[in-house]
Amino acid sequence: MTMIDFGPQTRMVAGLVETVTDEQLTAATPCPDLAVRNLLGHIHLLSVAFRDAARKDLGPTTDTDPAAAVPDIGPGWREQLPKALDELADAWRDPAAWTGMTRAGGVDLPGEVAGAVVADELVIHGWDLAQAVGRLYAPDPAALDAAHGFLLMAAEDPDRGGGLFGPVVPVAEDAPLLERAVGLSGRDPMWRP
Repeated sequence: MTMIDFGPQTRMVAGLVETVTDEQLTAATPCPDLAVRNLLGHIHLLSVAFRDAARKDLGPTTDTDPAAAVPDIGPGWREQLPKALDELADAWRDPAAWTGMTRAGGVDLPGEVAGAVVADELVIHGWDLAQAVGRLYAPDPAALDAAHGFLLMAAEDPDRGGGLFGPVVPVAEDAPLLERAVGLSGRDPMWRP
């Protein structure tokens, strides 16, 4: 995977975060069993984990299985989450982040694969959040392209049985790239709250 700047995508997600009202924190999301508050907590945790993975600063943040507990927001999340997203983008601007081995979610993986996972996480969870709070969403084209490529590769992997996060949802071949990526992620692009 070619090195990309996640800044435009992290700013897009941070912009969505800023629009979330307190009343929306309990709203449903396309992620089964996660309300908006849990999705925000997940985005925060993954931002910190993949920031540290980029820096090769391995430890508790990179060793924790994301499925180990339902994430949640903490006090100060409105300031901390955008900051974590900025730090994530900044860490991946270092070419060294894309080389060698690193770890995230307790899994050792090459830096370039971790970068592809970052693209996927930011694009798909950005979509999840936008759908849950009723906002328009146009992800950064470079991040979307990287996320789609990663999800397509995962869906075609016979060891995975199709789909990284659930069975692939069929989408028309001529559908917009975002809808195809969302379908590959195991979500229905037509999901509405």
